[in-house]
Amino acid sequence: MSGTGTVAFDYAFWQAQYPQLAASVPPAQALGFWAQAGLYLDNTGCSPIVDATPYGKRAIILYMITSHIAALFATINGNAPSPLVGRINSASEGSVSVQTDVGDLPGSAQWFAQTPYGFAAWQAMAPYRTALYIAPPQQPLGWLSYPPFILPVNAGPY
Repeated sequence: MSGTGTVAFDYAFWQAQYPQLAASVPPAQALGFWAQAGLYLDNTGCSPIVDATPYGKRAIILYMITSHIAALFATINGNAPSPLVGRINSASEGSVSVQTDVGDLPGSAQWFAQTPYGFAAWQAMAPYRTALYIAPPQQPLGWLSYPPFILPVNAGPY
């Protein structure tokens, strides 16, 4: 199960889809985040997502992952990236206390669930996280290709 080619990064398209991020992320940095997104979703002909058209399934999910990485690591609207990992599940104001939780999600879902972009990508990749079994080719055999079953003469009652 393999597709062909890779999907190239289109900054103008990403900027139109995610203007809240693109306003603070320059093209060179966004391209770097795109390259990192390729670590989480294969962007080669061996990707489980065969559709490598410019605005196809693989491209859309890669843009979501790029946005997720940008939200985690870029300075957005003058705000430095948060050092917290996970979602905030408890906060207080007096003496400032913040607690985070990654939840009960399995494996890498915890990492993707930190932003809406990552969670959307995780959900979009659901069909590609299932096991894939490809049976070996079968050669139909005729009756004559099997050795005849012969019982010994004194084998007893069968």
